[in-house]
Amino acid sequence: MEAYETLNVERHAAVLTVRLNRPKANAFSFTMVEELLTTLKRAREDDGVRCIVLTGSGRFFSSGQDLAIVEETGIPIPFRYHLQRTYNRIVLEMRRLEKPIIGAINGTAAGAGLGIALATDIRWAAESARFVFGFTGIGLTADSGVSLTLPLLAGMARAAEFAFLNEPLSAHQALEWGVISRVLPDEELEDAVAELAQRLAAGPTRALGLTKRAFNHAVMPSLATVLDYEAHLQEIAGRTQDHLEGLNAFLGKRPPDFKGA
Repeated sequence: MEAYETLNVERHAAVLTVRLNRPKANAFSFTMVEELLTTLKRAREDDGVRCIVLTGSGRFFSSGQDLAIVEETGIPIPFRYHLQRTYNRIVLEMRRLEKPIIGAINGTAAGAGLGIALATDIRWAAESARFVFGFTGIGLTADSGVSLTLPLLAGMARAAEFAFLNEPLSAHQALEWGVISRVLPDEELEDAVAELAQRLAAGPTRALGLTKRAFNHAVMPSLATVLDYEAHLQEIAGRTQDHLEGLNAFLGKRPPDFKGA
């Protein structure tokens, strides 16, 4: 397999395992976005790949966007353009890829990392995994499809509680809410997911792909529109004083002092 800077990609028979690998939190850089997009597109075009496993390395699945990039460059993120070039493309590619994608949630999934986790077809999580909305913690709103997938899976009331309070959701809570379908001991997750992936890869993958297309059509036909609207709202949120305060507080490792402005 091709060597990547931010991913570990392994192929075993018909199963492609993609491991996010950007220590320490697998936060997304622009390189990581492009490498994941390239990998997904190649998986779509390769008839020999019949199932994809997406997971993380270390104690994180992904913490989402690397906010330190803003600090390093000193350049404000043009939110709408940024999302159109990054997470919107990833989420659409994942949902349109008519092969099973298993999310092996090995650790914390937050922000855009949560959105990418929720874009997988089947999600199994380690007991130590945590799910964090993240966006409101830095004065932003949902992106990466979370405004659609989270209420769809958990229901509106639970989604609102999760988003507004920005408190971590444990793996067992996520199971109860329908965000994931199975919790496993940390040491068993990888082998259990590998067995599931092999089973799916040996199945009628054309029929599975068409079933995924049917699910997309039935419950999220407006995904592209939702992603575009999220980008519009994120542009508004990203220009607020609350976001600036949230970002500075996050980078300074202190509680934010939001003013609602």
